[in-house]
Amino acid sequence: QVQLVESGGGLVQPGGSLRLSCAASGTFFRLNLMGWYRQAPGKERELVAAISLGGATNYADSVKGRCTISRGDAKNTVYLQMNSLKPEDTAVYYCNTEFIRLNLSRSSTWGQGTQVTVSS
Repeated sequence: QVQLVESGGGLVQPGGSLRLSCAASGTFFRLNLMGWYRQAPGKERELVAAISLGGATNYADSVKGRCTISRGDAKNTVYLQMNSLKPEDTAVYYCNTEFIRLNLSRSSTWGQGTQVTVSS
């Protein structure tokens, strides 16, 4: 199974920056897609950004130009650099990965979430 641990959330002023990290551990054949989602109070969870094993990226329109997703060299860590943060970016941010088990079946899993609060 795969465990995801997020870090890097916190309180930041509007216009500020944060870098979220998510590290995967456990026993698996390969991590395919890795992504960041967020959920604000009273709202559904939504995709923020995702990155494939080959490096292809996808961003929500609301964060394009302000956020950059990347993977570490070992491909089991994913980062989200968030700049020019706005109060509407306030949410719990969750890491997600779609992975291949050792038996070559597919699965996905979520991290526990990290709070991002943008406020003056």
